[in-house]
Amino acid sequence: QLQLVESGGGLVQPGGSLRLSCAASGFTLDGYIIGWFRQAPGKEREGVSCITISGGLTKYANSVRGRFTISRDNAKNTVYLQMNSLEPEDTAVYYCAAGGTFVLAENYYHYWGQGTQVTVSS
Repeated sequence: QLQLVESGGGLVQPGGSLRLSCAASGFTLDGYIIGWFRQAPGKEREGVSCITISGGLTKYANSVRGRFTISRDNAKNTVYLQMNSLEPEDTAVYYCAAGGTFVLAENYYHYWGQGTQVTVSS
């Protein structure tokens, strides 16, 4: 069974930080590009960040660049999204996904996690 499981979401005040984790079971992430996407109620799903298999290259949405950092530990079969200086606009369900192309567009990703809720509010 191929699964991606996100964790680490929660409620945080503006300016706070969270670290999301994406763990794989049934397969190894070291064969995939990994992306983070998010979707707020009533809005389209948008790409947040993605990372190459080796972790040597990353992409970020303009809205999160400088605040979020994506990383991966292939030995732990896990990808992370460190989110700093969080803003209310970051509130969304965050999904990790695995694909074969280094493009921050959801149609290039075929395996998806269930999502974890991130709420930024005072």
